[in-house]
Amino acid sequence: MSDLPATDVLRYTAFSADPEGGNPAGVVLDASGLDDAAMLAVAAELGYSESAFLTGPAEASGPGVRGYTIRYFSPKAEVPFCGHATVATALALAERDGPGELEFATPAGRVPVTVVREGGELRATLTSVEPSVEDVAPADLAEALAALAWPEADLDPALPPRIAYAGARHLVLAAATRERLAALDYDFARLEALMHRLDLTTLQLVWRASATGFHVRDPFPVGGVVEDPATGAAAAAFGAYLRALALVPDSAELTLRQGEDMGRPGTLTVTLRAGDARVRVSGTGTRLPEPA
Repeated sequence: MSDLPATDVLRYTAFSADPEGGNPAGVVLDASGLDDAAMLAVAAELGYSESAFLTGPAEASGPGVRGYTIRYFSPKAEVPFCGHATVATALALAERDGPGELEFATPAGRVPVTVVREGGELRATLTSVEPSVEDVAPADLAEALAALAWPEADLDPALPPRIAYAGARHLVLAAATRERLAALDYDFARLEALMHRLDLTTLQLVWRASATGFHVRDPFPVGGVVEDPATGAAAAAFGAYLRALALVPDSAELTLRQGEDMGRPGTLTVTLRAGDARVRVSGTGTRLPEPA
C-alpha cells in the first residue's frame, strides 16, 4: 500500500454506528512522514471515497481545544474538505484521547469539531467554514441533466438548482419523486468532465420527504468512485442552500438519509442557527474491522 505499516491506517465508517452503514474512510493519525504521492497511494489502495491524513499539530483557537492540520485524498486527487473523513478522524482521536473540542486546519479553512459520548456512542459535530450559494448557468445545468439522463421535468421546481459551498462545491439538484432519485445510472465520463470544469466535488441529488427530512445521493466521479455513501461536506452545503433560498427557517434541524440505495444507510443531522452563517453537521460512526 505504502511505506506505512497496515496498523497505522485506521478504517472508520461515519454517519452510522453500524459497520455495514455510513461512509468508510481511511484515517492516518500521523502522516507527518508522508508526501503527497504517498498519501494519494494510501487513499487509492484503500479505495474509499476519501481518506484523511493528520500531517501535524495546528494552533487552536482557544484553551482546551486540540488542534491538527489535516488533508484529504480521494483515490484520484486531493480534495479541499471532506466531512465524513473529518468525522471519522474526530472519532478516532476521541477513542484515543477522549471526547472534547477539536479544531482541524483544512485546505478550505478552520473546522471545529465537538465529540461527545451519548448513550455509549461517540457523536461528532463539525462546524463548516463560511458557506455560499450561487446560480448555475443554464447550459451547465442542461449538461448535468444530460449526463444523469434526467429529464428537466423530473426536477422539483420548489428546490431550484444551485451550486452550494461549505468547504467544497456541490451542484444541488432536487428530484420530484423518490423513484427518480433511486434510479441513478449516469454517464461517468461526461459528468466527470463537467464537474472538473465547474470545480465540483459532488452532485448533491435530493428528494424532500418532509419539511425537515431529505433523502440524498452524491455522485463522485471526480474522486474515482461512482457514488459517495454519506457526504458531510455536501450536507453542510445543502444546509446553506436551504437557508439561502428560505426553504427552511433560519434555525432548523434537518435529517438527511443517504446510502440507502447503495445498501449502506447513514444519517446526517444538519443544524442551522439564526445569526450564524456556518452550518453544523453531526453523526455517529464506528471503527471497521481490519481486513483479514
